[in-house]
Amino acid sequence: MRIALAQLLATTEPRENLAQIADLAARAADLGAELVVLPEATMCSFRRNPAEAAEPLDGPWASAVRALGARLGVVIAVGMFTDSPDGRVRNTLLVTGPGGARYDKIHLFDALGRRESARVAPGDRLVLARVGAERIGLAVCYDVRFPAQFVALARRGARAVLVCASWASGAGKVHQWRTLVTARAMDCASFVIAVDQADPGGGGTAPTGVGHSMVVDPSGEVLLELGTGPGLAVVDVDLDLADVVRARLPVLEDGSSAGTPTDAP
Repeated sequence: MRIALAQLLATTEPRENLAQIADLAARAADLGAELVVLPEATMCSFRRNPAEAAEPLDGPWASAVRALGARLGVVIAVGMFTDSPDGRVRNTLLVTGPGGARYDKIHLFDALGRRESARVAPGDRLVLARVGAERIGLAVCYDVRFPAQFVALARRGARAVLVCASWASGAGKVHQWRTLVTARAMDCASFVIAVDQADPGGGGTAPTGVGHSMVVDPSGEVLLELGTGPGLAVVDVDLDLADVVRARLPVLEDGSSAGTPTDAP
């Protein structure tokens, strides 16, 4: 599978971000990508209150992304905000295409002085999306700190997991990002495709991104890593490698069940 990592710097205007998606997806399609992965909060940067941008999953923004993917013949995975019945929003990962799916972020970032749960309602189920014949696990940002989610996705058939992020900057945060992404790949003996927003520089309190989008194979080898700025890269992954690694190192069979965030199918 050829996968494109589209590391961008989202603005606070959803229409402007749609234009960025269109440009990156078109370039990725020209490079032969089957799947184009964009960061969390691509719809609208966390510099703006997500409630001001949130739309239903069948609203104009998501519909435009689906139409773009259909026109280009690619599957697009992109972070957006959707409505929640309790007045907050959902931090949603949209996957387009015939096997399309939505994943609402389960683990909210109530840490390091921030309370994502004040504005965002948590999801309650694990989700796998179909891309061609493959089942791909979905995760968002802070989820990467929870190994059980990745193991559960692998046990349900995922040989690759997407992590879309808008990773908060700070001392040691790039090191943590790289370490966590690599560890999760080894935990679940799967490819992890982790796409972060670019680093805008200049500080600030909003979790905007640090860059360093990366692809790690099931043995923990880093196949690709971007820098801090906006960029597009493609990588070919042989998902059969997950089966090889799991046969040699059967962590999914040998490990005791550590529990999962949900028992939903």
